[in-house]
Amino acid sequence: MADLKLTNIKKVYNNQVEVMRDINLDIKQGEFIVFVGPSGCGKSTLLRMISGLESISGGTLEIDGQLVNDIPPAMRGIAMVFQSYALYPHMSVYDNMAFSLQIAKVSKADIDQQVRKAADMLQLTEYLDRLPKALSGGQRQRVAIGRAIVRKPKVFLFDEPLSNLDAALRVATRMEIANLKESMPESTMVYVTHDQVEAMTLADRIVLLSAGNIEQVGPPLELYANPRNVFVAKFIGSPAMNIIPAKITQTGGITGVQIVAQQHVSVPLNTPDKDHDALVSFGVRPEDLFVVTEGDYLVEGNIAFIESLGEATLLYVKVPNCDDMVIGKLSGTTEFKRGDQVKLMTVPEKMHLFDTTGLTYRNAI
Repeated sequence: MADLKLTNIKKVYNNQVEVMRDINLDIKQGEFIVFVGPSGCGKSTLLRMISGLESISGGTLEIDGQLVNDIPPAMRGIAMVFQSYALYPHMSVYDNMAFSLQIAKVSKADIDQQVRKAADMLQLTEYLDRLPKALSGGQRQRVAIGRAIVRKPKVFLFDEPLSNLDAALRVATRMEIANLKESMPESTMVYVTHDQVEAMTLADRIVLLSAGNIEQVGPPLELYANPRNVFVAKFIGSPAMNIIPAKITQTGGITGVQIVAQQHVSVPLNTPDKDHDALVSFGVRPEDLFVVTEGDYLVEGNIAFIESLGEATLLYVKVPNCDDMVIGKLSGTTEFKRGDQVKLMTVPEKMHLFDTTGLTYRNAI
């Protein structure tokens, strides 16, 4: 198993279209790293550069301390699991998993040992004699993962492996991948997904990408609790964080922030040196809002839409002079209906403040 080191990695198409720029990332042996981001952000391109399926336009890529920029994929010590299972339909599960070892002239005894060990790990032992057409989608994906395991690679690469599965199978297979990582603690794994639930539940660290740049790297809950900018704040979490226009003010010698749409609400700041009257953005997650009937409140408005999910209720509140509706996520069911006026409040430690460039004011509130 191996470390990965990406230094100033770039990808340029046709000598003019730069799709990845100055990517710097250290991945330690045994880490489960998830690349996540919106469509077109470059996550699959970055994974393919690691695998050798895409050339590197600039920078260096090291696997286990070895420079591999110009080394072909087969010589990099990696195994890749794709969105498409790409199984040989005429071969049994056993033969699909054994094929790469047969090509490498591994002895039959070693092949049998490695295939059966991987099958046991993935709960495929009873299916070894079946053809792929006799398997479910989740089972086929497990065969594709098993085919990668038997090669004993330095690094496992997963390119959206659950995208073709239905919701129930996605959950089940996600749990199996998590269990696989637990059973192979020294294995280095890099996983690409557009699904933030997969990212949050599987990753040791998330690499959040946008437009060819890394926006933030860190443990899932670090990105959730301490986003470095508005993009991260809105991408991590569902529903997305509410971002509300605000400005910094000073009253009675105390610097605070007022929400522009609701001038009477003021939250004190810990940093009194900020420019007064500067326009900023105020952020709070839907699940951190609660309804109040008296006393201080953050925003007030009329409910425009309600989503009742059983375990939670989403209130979409139209706040005067605010372009986007504020979403409140309340536990359980409620008696609210469209048109009702509500006041929403939160606690100071759940509030976020962003400057005009979208960066977080650290420890401001």
